[in-house]
Amino acid sequence: MRIQVSTYEAWLEAQFAPDGRLGIPLPQFGMPWEKMNAVERAGVVERWELIRGRIPDAILAREAEIRRLLDELFEEEDFVRCCSLNAQIAEAASEIHDLQIWYRTQQDLEEENIKRHG
Repeated sequence: MRIQVSTYEAWLEAQFAPDGRLGIPLPQFGMPWEKMNAVERAGVVERWELIRGRIPDAILAREAEIRRLLDELFEEEDFVRCCSLNAQIAEAASEIHDLQIWYRTQQDLEEENIKRHG
């Protein structure tokens, strides 16, 4: 059975859902990993590697935001504003933590199950 490229691309796109908090699409498989065939698994892994490649830049951006917020906090005298800045810093740090977890997430495939076309 031959999969049409447009149908396959649509299926592949549907395996990842945008995450507004982290700013990257996250896996949301429509079927268990074990039920995917080798071509589907390889496509999912390839797509995930492209997404994963954007995570370090997302982390760097949040680290820069934390530094900016810390600079602002250092100068701030209003207690309520300090609390707000601390909350923003904590949220950015939480996002970094979650991004790091996702960055370390990868699905291992057995080499014999992958057919590379090149």
